[in-house]
Amino acid sequence: MQRKPLLICIVGPTAIGKTSLSIKVANHFSSEIISADSRQFYKEMTIGTAVPTKEELKLAKHHFIQDKSIHEPYTVGDFETATIKKLNELFKKKSKVVMVGGSGLYVDAVVKGLDEFPFVQQSIRDSLNIEFQEKGIEYLQNKLKEKDPKYYDMVDLNNHHRIIRALEVCESQNNPYSSFLKSECKSREFETIYIGLEADREVIYDRINKRVDQMVSDGLFEEAKGLFVYRKLNALKTVGYKEIFDFMEGTITKEQAIQEIKKNTRRFAKRQGTWFRKNKNINWFNYKANILEIFKLIENSQTVS
Repeated sequence: MQRKPLLICIVGPTAIGKTSLSIKVANHFSSEIISADSRQFYKEMTIGTAVPTKEELKLAKHHFIQDKSIHEPYTVGDFETATIKKLNELFKKKSKVVMVGGSGLYVDAVVKGLDEFPFVQQSIRDSLNIEFQEKGIEYLQNKLKEKDPKYYDMVDLNNHHRIIRALEVCESQNNPYSSFLKSECKSREFETIYIGLEADREVIYDRINKRVDQMVSDGLFEEAKGLFVYRKLNALKTVGYKEIFDFMEGTITKEQAIQEIKKNTRRFAKRQGTWFRKNKNINWFNYKANILEIFKLIENSQTVS
């Protein structure tokens, strides 16, 4: 029997070393890399999204890195469609493909398919958008925490679109949004293996703090300054940019902005951990693990179909 091709998903919190590992895995298996990082799609954002360096991009073929503009609407559904199409192309010549990223929703969309949610009346959505405009995102965050604490622990709390989407389902169905997140998977023409990188919280936080300092040194404030005029766009309402926009608007100091970036990135890493820990299929490795152990697990993972 012919084996199905294998999708190797490398996941874990931000700053843990996923990019480096993905390149090593791709090179070992003569493969290519799909980026499932929802912030690295945008060509206008480089430093603040920790896009692979030019040197890293030369080491392995990458897909979906800075191929969109912040001015283009782009959803997780769009990513699922584009990625499945790309995988179908790659699997014609590759037995294995690597997908890497910390955006759990985007990884799940490719592996499992998106969940189907009930119809929501436009009036509910409009009401929530008015609440966001008048009362701010913190009000919606607290509302979600009350109505669906499970999803509150998983979602990117800085993404008001996702919070509103969850709340509109909660309010229209009188049930938590998370109750519509199904475990059933769409049929895929490939097998999947998950490789997760982990470390003690103190290590992760230290790596995050050092990465932010390096971003600032590399010109993060200058990059954000060039994007300030577009700050209302959804793509830019993200950690590493919104804090600098606050500084540029005079509400906080530069040092406070840097500390807020570190704090919010640590919170983001915690939510990433919550998301990935619910996936019992992830094979976890210490971020300093012997790469040969990971290669061996991948080589032994495929089953005859």
